[in-house]
Amino acid sequence: MSCSIWKEYKLSDLMTIIGGGTPKTGVPEYWGGDIPWLSVKDFAGDKRYVSETEKTITKKGLENSSTKILNKGDIIISARGTIGEVAQLQKDMAFNQSCYGLKANEKTTNDFLYYLMKFVVRELKNKSHGSVFDTITRKTFENVSVKLPPLDTQDRITKLLSSLDNKIQLNNETNQTLEQIAQAIFKHWFVEFEFPNEKGEPYKSSGGKFVDSELGTIPEGWGVKSLDQIAHYKNGLAMQKYRPLDGEESLPVLKIKELNQGFTDENSDRCSCKIDEEVKVYDGDIIFSWSGTLLVKIWMGGNAGLNQHLFKVTSEIYPKWFYYYWTMFYLDRFIRIAADRATTMGHIKRSHLKESLVAVPPIELINEFNNLFDPIIEKIVNTGIESRYLGELRDTLLPKLMSGEICVPEAEEVVESCLQKSN
Repeated sequence: MSCSIWKEYKLSDLMTIIGGGTPKTGVPEYWGGDIPWLSVKDFAGDKRYVSETEKTITKKGLENSSTKILNKGDIIISARGTIGEVAQLQKDMAFNQSCYGLKANEKTTNDFLYYLMKFVVRELKNKSHGSVFDTITRKTFENVSVKLPPLDTQDRITKLLSSLDNKIQLNNETNQTLEQIAQAIFKHWFVEFEFPNEKGEPYKSSGGKFVDSELGTIPEGWGVKSLDQIAHYKNGLAMQKYRPLDGEESLPVLKIKELNQGFTDENSDRCSCKIDEEVKVYDGDIIFSWSGTLLVKIWMGGNAGLNQHLFKVTSEIYPKWFYYYWTMFYLDRFIRIAADRATTMGHIKRSHLKESLVAVPPIELINEFNNLFDPIIEKIVNTGIESRYLGELRDTLLPKLMSGEICVPEAEEVVESCLQKSN
């Protein structure tokens, strides 16, 4: 469609901008109610929708503060400190003063507004200001101009980009379900010892033999090892010392931020490709951040260089699922240890890996268990990689569609072809 019939508006002319607030933290009856209360940590990242919040407030908290209720479908944008994070609400929520709620008016829709905000977020960031924290103000929205296509074209663009986001969300939900199933089975088999015996019956419940060990009673024929005996935990490098030279090929640096969001981006640091292979990260690698925010994840964000404070977990003897789920099993314990040590930034030591004991079945039994766990890990990795590619396609099409650089029918063909391949 020709952009000659697109109309130019100030961004502020397309929406109602709503400020948030925080009930007094010292008043207990304002907190812990049934009203979700958003802060930027609840929606930072690449997900379109936000449905859960860390904190909730009561009706009294709502009535006795400047916070307000946004409705399902409204847009939330972070405006202070960490600015420019954008999401769409999946249910009614209150929110704090570091964010703005946005409601589309008759010139557009909330769904299109979400993608429009993703398109202009860089300009909003560039026009933010603040003596201490970068801040988006109401005036910032007045200083950004956009061209808007007719409503029917907006609807086609929205449906096109939503089809990619919906597939990504479905993939994420699939992987979450697979993770939950695998972790439940792992605990049932390796902690409760109800793995299937030769007859396919639960080992412990059907009278399997047990022996004493330093871990307690374990199945006869099993052994006990520590985490650092079943896997190698390779710490990353202080990547500021390995920056690429001018013109040199480079890798994005995988830090805790990237591990948490699941991908690197244009804001990620870069490092030289000449770093040791041991600290290069690839899709499917197990990464464990042992300092600050403790996480254990299967990495599916592409090639990267491993920063310090993260372990790349590998083993030449045991399969990936085995050391991954055992490390996951001890994560809550490690988080408690780190919290107790958090004078500056909580962390664990290698001695904690040595103290964490695991039950190890005979290798032939592990090989049998591979038949269940290997396909799950493979499916999780492949689905995560597919989501990354779909996200890259969405991010490529977004500015082209919003600027009219590419026509909608052409983009529809590309997306339809891509989604058909992924099904």
